[in-house]
Amino acid sequence: MSLEPKLDKVVARADELQALLAAPDKVPSQEFARMSKELADLTPVVEAIRAYRKAFDEIRDAEDMIDEAGADPEMKAMAEDEARNLREQLPALDQQIRLMLLPRDEADEKNAILEVRAGTGGEEAALFAANLFRMYQRFAELKGWKFEMLDVNETGIGGYKEAVASIKGRGVFARLKFESGVHRVQRVPETESGGRIHTSAATVAVLPEAEEVDVNVEEKDLRIDTFRAQGAGGQHVNTTESAVRITHLPTGIVVQCQDEKSQHKNKAKAMTILRSRIYEAERERQASERSENRRIQVGSGDRSERIRTYNFPQGRVTDHRINLTLHKLDRVIEGDLDEIVEALIAEDQAARLAEVE
Repeated sequence: MSLEPKLDKVVARADELQALLAAPDKVPSQEFARMSKELADLTPVVEAIRAYRKAFDEIRDAEDMIDEAGADPEMKAMAEDEARNLREQLPALDQQIRLMLLPRDEADEKNAILEVRAGTGGEEAALFAANLFRMYQRFAELKGWKFEMLDVNETGIGGYKEAVASIKGRGVFARLKFESGVHRVQRVPETESGGRIHTSAATVAVLPEAEEVDVNVEEKDLRIDTFRAQGAGGQHVNTTESAVRITHLPTGIVVQCQDEKSQHKNKAKAMTILRSRIYEAERERQASERSENRRIQVGSGDRSERIRTYNFPQGRVTDHRINLTLHKLDRVIEGDLDEIVEALIAEDQAARLAEVE
């Protein structure tokens, strides 16, 4: 696929925006911010295009030097070496630009809502869900992101039936969106006296955190119930009805929050989760329409799909979507997820590049 027509359009649009923004009095105020952001997004692409085209110009200069070198072997060898080095740079520059020109996921820069739920495996599944939740919490801390607990439903021995958190920071959703799916664990449970290896599972959902401007939720579409917050083992941790359950009647989505002692704070957190689930449901519907006849391996969004296995006896973690196995389970479970995350992002980029070529 020839890049040149696309590159010309990008450069022309950037030049047009620069000219318009140079005369701000001629641009409506509501358009100025949008144009400024568009130019900021295009600037790194334009810089990459200039580097790409400069490499071609320098190759032509080196080839001219080769022709002009005549009987000067030293100059000819130097020019040939320069041309060869420049040609070796071209594939990387070409790939960089193609990646930059891929359609962007508008949600990539958003914060995220993390939901972890115990699956099959009883108490051991709940303990594993708690392990996963803390793994993401540590990963967030290593990245300098803000991790805030929104709701947790604990079991009596430290497991989580369900836990929900908000993660705020730069590019959070872009780096965590491929974590959605079924995570499986193979290990000897703490509750198992016979030393047998058990298999259990937990599901993870990572949603882009929706703001009010993203989703319009009307009060008439909500049923709000209040109840007393429950502690582990069913103990009351609150004597007032501070816990909140919200049902979105048009979609049937139900969320609840009981982490705060204040009913008002619990309602605000529950609304954050609700908006994000409605927003993600609409994103999935649109993605399904766009990709009816195809399925990208990474990021399919199918949360019933087993995506990863954590094998404790062998100290390994395997991501089944990209056939990646790492023998450093102890570090992964402590939040060292970068190698897995980078591999998933690279696979997604490769799949999307293949679609447009």
